[in-house]
Amino acid sequence: MSTFDTTLTLIGGPTVVIELGGLRLVTDPTFDAPGTYPSGTIMLEKTTAPALSVAEIGAIDAVLLSHDQHSDNLDRAGRAFLPQVRTTLTTPIGASRLGGNAVGLAPWQTVTLDGTKGASLHVTAAPARHGPPGIEPIAGDVAGFLLGVDEPGDAIYITGDTVWYEGVAEVARRFKPKLVILFAGSAEPRGRFHLTMDANDALETAHAFPDAKIVAVHNEGWGHFAETDADLRQAFTTLGIGDRLVPLERGRLVRLSL
Repeated sequence: MSTFDTTLTLIGGPTVVIELGGLRLVTDPTFDAPGTYPSGTIMLEKTTAPALSVAEIGAIDAVLLSHDQHSDNLDRAGRAFLPQVRTTLTTPIGASRLGGNAVGLAPWQTVTLDGTKGASLHVTAAPARHGPPGIEPIAGDVAGFLLGVDEPGDAIYITGDTVWYEGVAEVARRFKPKLVILFAGSAEPRGRFHLTMDANDALETAHAFPDAKIVAVHNEGWGHFAETDADLRQAFTTLGIGDRLVPLERGRLVRLSL
């Protein structure tokens, strides 16, 4: 079984720089300052600034954009950043709205990105549901992503904004990534139902991917999260799997061998 070296740098919220297979990728770019921002029909409160600026993160080959319609996943500065990369991979409807370098991927569709020194990276779109059943007309389409070096999905699974549901379970049946980056925080911007994974969802996901390390992001930096990283860590520790969690510190590069 192959071993993959990767680095992760948490910028804040859902924004992570990933270096893998000779490419530098960034998830859901958010670089705006703290403040109040419109997101669809509601307003969201951003509480912290990004740990690194666009200039500080350096050149990026591709953006993995789970969705374009919510400002906590793509803000104003994030939109201005997109033309600086070669490719933005996102949902088909998101690509039609963004234009430019955006490429829409349907669930299970795979593209190959060329890296340095002849390396390449397979990117496969994964299904996601941004909340409980029936939320789709309100929340809109969302995608997760699977990254593969030797074959699709053998390295990293990025859930995007989703809850645990049959789509995530199907990812687990089809792929065996060595790292799962899950969007946690139990986002509750519209009432007492969560639009991203809560601790129970995260535990279900960890159980479905028993051989994967787990990184939790998108659980800080905005006012609509009902759970913190500490809450999630306590849940994992209580159930005896705290060692599965890989902590990230904003702005600090973490190197992993997968």
